[in-house]
Amino acid sequence: MKEVKAFVHRGRVVDIIHALEDAGFRYLSVSDVKGLLQAISAQEQTYSMELGERVTNQIKLEVFCEDDQAERAVQVIRLHGRTGQNVAGWVYLSTVDRAWPIDGRTD
Repeated sequence: MKEVKAFVHRGRVVDIIHALEDAGFRYLSVSDVKGLLQAISAQEQTYSMELGERVTNQIKLEVFCEDDQAERAVQVIRLHGRTGQNVAGWVYLSTVDRAWPIDGRTD
Protein backbone atom coordinates (compact mmCIF):
# COMPACT_ATOMS: atom_id res chain seq x y z
CA MET A 1 0.00 0.00 0.00
CA LYS A 2 1.15 3.58 -0.68
CA GLU A 3 0.55 6.99 0.83
CA VAL A 4 0.59 9.96 -1.52
CA LYS A 5 0.94 13.17 0.48
CA ALA A 6 0.67 16.60 -1.12
CA PHE A 7 0.94 20.17 0.08
CA VAL A 8 -1.13 22.36 -2.23
CA HIS A 9 -2.71 25.79 -2.41
CA ARG A 10 -6.17 26.00 -0.86
CA GLY A 11 -7.73 27.27 -4.07
CA ARG A 12 -6.79 24.09 -5.95
CA VAL A 13 -7.89 21.45 -3.44
CA VAL A 14 -11.54 21.15 -4.57
CA ASP A 15 -10.51 20.42 -8.17
CA ILE A 16 -7.88 17.94 -6.97
CA ILE A 17 -10.35 16.08 -4.75
CA HIS A 18 -12.99 15.86 -7.50
CA ALA A 19 -10.39 14.58 -9.98
CA LEU A 20 -9.14 11.98 -7.50
CA GLU A 21 -12.70 10.82 -6.78
CA ASP A 22 -13.43 10.64 -10.52
CA ALA A 23 -10.30 8.48 -10.89
CA GLY A 24 -11.61 6.08 -8.22
CA PHE A 25 -9.62 7.19 -5.17
CA ARG A 26 -11.69 7.07 -1.99
CA TYR A 27 -9.28 7.02 0.95
CA LEU A 28 -8.54 10.74 1.25
CA SER A 29 -7.65 12.98 4.16
CA VAL A 30 -7.58 16.79 4.01
CA SER A 31 -5.99 19.06 6.63
CA ASP A 32 -5.46 22.80 6.92
CA VAL A 33 -1.78 23.56 7.48
CA LYS A 34 0.59 26.50 7.36
CA GLY A 35 3.76 26.32 5.32
CA LEU A 36 6.26 28.22 3.26
CA LEU A 37 4.89 27.79 -0.26
CA GLN A 38 5.06 30.97 -2.28
CA ALA A 39 1.66 32.62 -1.88
CA ILE A 40 -0.50 33.28 -4.92
CA SER A 41 -2.02 36.31 -3.22
CA ALA A 42 -1.80 38.21 0.05
CA GLN A 43 -5.03 36.48 1.17
CA GLU A 44 -3.13 33.20 1.46
CA GLN A 45 -0.55 34.62 3.86
CA THR A 46 -0.54 35.35 7.55
CA TYR A 47 2.21 36.24 9.97
CA SER A 48 3.23 33.45 12.33
CA MET A 49 4.29 34.68 15.75
CA GLU A 50 5.73 31.22 16.49
CA LEU A 51 7.96 31.18 13.40
CA GLY A 52 8.57 34.90 13.20
CA GLU A 53 7.77 35.13 9.50
CA ARG A 54 5.00 35.03 6.93
CA VAL A 55 3.41 31.65 6.27
CA THR A 56 1.04 30.48 3.58
CA ASN A 57 -2.29 28.81 4.36
CA GLN A 58 -2.09 25.46 2.56
CA ILE A 59 -3.81 22.12 2.41
CA LYS A 60 -2.18 18.80 3.23
CA LEU A 61 -3.87 16.08 1.20
CA GLU A 62 -3.23 12.40 1.92
CA VAL A 63 -4.31 9.61 -0.41
CA PHE A 64 -3.94 5.94 0.50
CA CYS A 65 -4.00 3.45 -2.37
CA GLU A 66 -2.68 0.19 -3.72
CA ASP A 67 0.89 0.21 -5.07
CA ASP A 68 -0.17 0.05 -8.71
CA GLN A 69 -2.44 3.13 -8.32
CA ALA A 70 0.10 5.45 -6.69
CA GLU A 71 1.63 6.92 -9.85
CA ARG A 72 -1.86 7.76 -11.15
CA ALA A 73 -2.71 9.57 -7.90
CA VAL A 74 0.53 11.57 -8.19
CA GLN A 75 -0.29 12.49 -11.81
CA VAL A 76 -3.81 13.64 -10.91
CA ILE A 77 -2.58 15.82 -8.04
CA ARG A 78 0.21 17.37 -10.11
CA LEU A 79 -2.14 18.10 -13.02
CA HIS A 80 -4.99 19.59 -11.01
CA GLY A 81 -2.78 21.36 -8.45
CA ARG A 82 -1.21 23.69 -11.00
CA THR A 83 -1.42 27.42 -10.32
CA GLY A 84 0.88 28.85 -12.99
CA GLN A 85 3.75 29.19 -10.52
CA ASN A 86 7.06 27.40 -11.05
CA VAL A 87 6.45 25.43 -7.83
CA ALA A 88 2.82 25.28 -6.69
CA GLY A 89 3.30 22.59 -4.03
CA TRP A 90 4.92 19.26 -3.39
CA VAL A 91 3.86 15.62 -3.69
CA TYR A 92 5.48 12.82 -1.68
CA LEU A 93 5.15 9.06 -2.10
CA SER A 94 5.69 6.67 0.82
CA THR A 95 5.19 3.00 1.47
CA VAL A 96 2.62 1.97 4.08
CA ASP A 97 3.75 -1.24 5.75
CA ARG A 98 0.36 -2.21 7.15
CA ALA A 99 -3.15 -0.84 7.51
CA TRP A 100 -6.08 -1.93 9.65
CA PRO A 101 -9.74 -0.93 9.51
CA ILE A 102 -11.41 0.40 12.61
CA ASP A 103 -14.55 -1.64 12.96
CA GLY A 104 -17.24 -2.42 15.50
CA ARG A 105 -15.86 -5.81 16.51
CA THR A 106 -14.67 -6.35 20.06
CA ASP A 107 -12.10 -9.11 19.42
